[in-house]
Amino acid sequence: MTSLLIIAVLVLLGIAIWQLTKIFHLTQLGATVREENTEVANDRDNNVNGYLMFGFLGFIYIFTIYSMVKWGHLVLGTPASEHGPQYDNLMAISMWLIFIVQTITQFLLHYFAFKYRGKKDNTAYYYADNDKLEFIWTIIPVVVLAGLILYGLYAWTNIMFIDDDKEEALYVEVYAKQFGWEVRYAGEDGVLGKANIRYIEGINTMGVDMSDPNAQDDITATELHLPKGKKVIFKFRSQDVLHSAYFPHFRAQMNVVPGMVTQFGFTPTITTDEMRLDPAIMDKVSNINNIRSKKSADLIAKGGNALDPYTFDYLLLCNKICGASHYNMQMKVVVDNEADFNKWLSEKKTLGVAVKESQAGDEPHEVEVPMADPANNIDQDTIKATVDSTAVAQNR
Repeated sequence: MTSLLIIAVLVLLGIAIWQLTKIFHLTQLGATVREENTEVANDRDNNVNGYLMFGFLGFIYIFTIYSMVKWGHLVLGTPASEHGPQYDNLMAISMWLIFIVQTITQFLLHYFAFKYRGKKDNTAYYYADNDKLEFIWTIIPVVVLAGLILYGLYAWTNIMFIDDDKEEALYVEVYAKQFGWEVRYAGEDGVLGKANIRYIEGINTMGVDMSDPNAQDDITATELHLPKGKKVIFKFRSQDVLHSAYFPHFRAQMNVVPGMVTQFGFTPTITTDEMRLDPAIMDKVSNINNIRSKKSADLIAKGGNALDPYTFDYLLLCNKICGASHYNMQMKVVVDNEADFNKWLSEKKTLGVAVKESQAGDEPHEVEVPMADPANNIDQDTIKATVDSTAVAQNR
């Protein structure tokens, strides 16, 4: 209701200002005699607009240069996947082409707007068409865009193509739900068991079909570990709404769609420890910790606790606005050497074992209860009530 009142007040205020402007305009009629109709642009108006065009062109160039200097350091830096350099190369080519074309075309646009501004007694020259010019400004974009598209398709095919028969890959399921991630690794058989949200129960939070033999040796985790130098094939599922699995440092992203399985694969090339020693990452961490230090000083002055120092980690983020806590939907990603990864994975319980242990822990213990005894007036209903209440108490 408050918002509606504010909107109504703003509308009424706008109408009042508009009416006052009209009244002021009417009071000026006859006060001065003007030699020409002010609704028609004169040479002075055209000159002002022409110079303003050049001013705006300068603003575009200055702001572009300022942006590159001010925020250029925020780029991701060294890619951590096998396909990352190819992806970055395609992005660099696209951005340089856009920058060059934008610089030239914006200059021509504003220059011609100034050169051919309206002048008194000038008549515009008109001709219907020019086949040569039409051919030039049509064929150049066609050739450039065709080259970009073909290169992009080539890169995309290399990234997305997976030969299951020739490649020894690690299969990992990434499961999205508001607002977090879970992962499931294929076990020794190298095959992920079937899954469906209808099977979600207890610790089986990903809905794995435990009747599937391939599911028994699967391993679940709340932190994503990846082996360096080995192809990882991700199977993405969503429990609720549309999400997007975004691995910024690996140059990878895939939509996670409810009701279907999407797929993406890449090979990590830099471990977490190695990336922490990358000069660009070290600079970023240093800048972040400087900001956190200043923030900590303010918090301590107000009686709060200092912020912990930031340490670089790879992250899996959600790149779709999926709800109120979308901003916090992230998972730590750790890239290890293969030996360390295998050691970490071997310490995890298989899903089959974890489910059996959970079910065993939920079974009620046997309780000795008195048999029905007519002499003591203990009937069967009383015995049943005793058993039920005891079982409930044990399961709490």
